[in-house]
Amino acid sequence: MINDQILLAHGSGGVLTNKLVEETILKYLQNEILDNLGDSAVLNIFKEKTCFTTDSYVINPIFFPGGDIGSLSVNGTINDLSVSGAKPIFLSLSFIIEEGFKINEFEKILKSISKSCKKAKVKIVTGDTKVVEKGHGDKIFINTAGIGTFNYHKNLSYNCIKEGDCIILNGAIAEHGVAILSKRENFNIETGILSDSKPLNNVISKLLKISENIHCMRDATRGGLAGILLELAKQSKYTFKVYEKNIPVKKEVASFCEILGLDPLYIANEGKFVIFSSKNDAEKILKTLHKLGEKDAKIIGEVKEKSNGRVVLETLVGGKRELDHYPGDIVPRIC
Repeated sequence: MINDQILLAHGSGGVLTNKLVEETILKYLQNEILDNLGDSAVLNIFKEKTCFTTDSYVINPIFFPGGDIGSLSVNGTINDLSVSGAKPIFLSLSFIIEEGFKINEFEKILKSISKSCKKAKVKIVTGDTKVVEKGHGDKIFINTAGIGTFNYHKNLSYNCIKEGDCIILNGAIAEHGVAILSKRENFNIETGILSDSKPLNNVISKLLKISENIHCMRDATRGGLAGILLELAKQSKYTFKVYEKNIPVKKEVASFCEILGLDPLYIANEGKFVIFSSKNDAEKILKTLHKLGEKDAKIIGEVKEKSNGRVVLETLVGGKRELDHYPGDIVPRIC
């Protein structure tokens, strides 16, 4: 940490986030469950394995093209459970609201939460509301926690990634981050780009039914696609080779990023996830994704030899570039 202070970049999902978790948080809270650092904890407390997760949402602006903080808080927690192999069932919902926040905006958020829960077939079953003095918050923050029953016959973890696995991505990247950034006060640019925020539980549950050889899944939120690949490569101690030509990026997103000097690989998503599966099942998984409406899904890479955890990008011109964590926070307050 710089000057022994928490920086915005510590919440980016990049190198400073990892350092904060590994060198500070785990120093005091380490245990055999938390050490897995998955999107959800898999707990043996009932006859069926149970998954449990929590997330907080501090996004700015709270209303954005394609969604709002309400739908995001439901979708994000559902997706963390889903990529862990769970069927989401129940959510908790807690608000921290700044004094002066408009009731009609709060109701708009509540309607969005209700609609998202119905779409994903989950229930809000408990919650909490706190109000802080004006100037001591930023409109509204939301925390959701989720519980689901483990829905797959195998564990889904970086420990299960194998040499020769294919890496599959379900669609075009960076739409959420660009949609948010385009509406920040210092930009406020009309791009036509919508956030990709959506629940993934229906798609993922169908994939788990058609393949017995999915080894790991993770949603590419903070830190973007590059961030999640780097995290999994480090944890699994494999080299991942990915092909830039296979990574879908919409023209509008690419143009926006080019103007601002941003790399779409590091921009956050809220409806994209990566799948590590055996090569034998990769085409079947890809075809299923296409049938389920994920038209831009692609096989973007493969797991190579054991290493200290590297991600090597084969560029459009055939060169090679080793990816690294972005040192700062490209777009703070993204979720």
